[in-house]
Amino acid sequence: MGPRVVLAGIGGVALVLLAFLTVRLTAGSPSAGRDWALEQAVAPAVVTEGSRVRVEGVRDFHHRAGAEPETAYRTESFDLADVRSVWFALAPFAQRWRGLAHTFVSFELGDGRFLSVSVEARRERDEAYSLLGGLTRRFEVAYVIGTESDLIGLRALRGDTLYLYPSRATPEQASALLADMLRRAEELRTRPEFYHTLVNNCATNLRDHVNRVVADPLPYGWAVIFPGWSDELAVERGLLATELPLDQARRRFRVDELARAALASGDPDFSRSIRAGG
Repeated sequence: MGPRVVLAGIGGVALVLLAFLTVRLTAGSPSAGRDWALEQAVAPAVVTEGSRVRVEGVRDFHHRAGAEPETAYRTESFDLADVRSVWFALAPFAQRWRGLAHTFVSFELGDGRFLSVSVEARRERDEAYSLLGGLTRRFEVAYVIGTESDLIGLRALRGDTLYLYPSRATPEQASALLADMLRRAEELRTRPEFYHTLVNNCATNLRDHVNRVVADPLPYGWAVIFPGWSDELAVERGLLATELPLDQARRRFRVDELARAALASGDPDFSRSIRAGG
């Protein structure tokens, strides 16, 4: 590991200590009944009967540059045996330092549908996300389940850099991963938890889910604390379906420009179009 990673690791230790201090020093109870921000207002409801799943409240907002989103929700039903693959999405949002980022995943079903799952800090209306707020129990944890044109399109339109990597997960692993995430989404709907910038965020939750379906568990380390480098860890562990070096993989699987073009043209096959370059 280079000096950057060593420094990140040292900083990570300090941040972990800060995490436990802030958890102990802040009080209050999480709630599912606040006046939520528009894009997080609806918590998905998951009904499972055997291998059949119905997800109500799947977000399908329609985003256009310079305009408010058109709000829409849908219900998706499928069989877990029809899950074919999982893709890893990474959106660094720091302009000068890569470490700060959002991670989420997207699942491909056998009939060509894609379903994205994003773990987020659930904000109240007119409330902005902040690292300090995430350290002091300002937000709850939200599992947003939505279409790719919504979850990827939203971030592309606001200018985020976006990567969408194919994983080596087998259909069985992808199915188990989605089932595990859906269980937690349903649990949080009735038993909310506080979000925490360091120990209960997008990357820590995704790591926990992945570790329940892989043989070689991922560590809690620099790539989780600073998820902008999580793709580096994924390449090192052989989790991504590419033999390319990291710098080339980042160029090949970058999708923000493709996503903006697909939204601008009203492309009905958004998911296939953003994968055209990969």
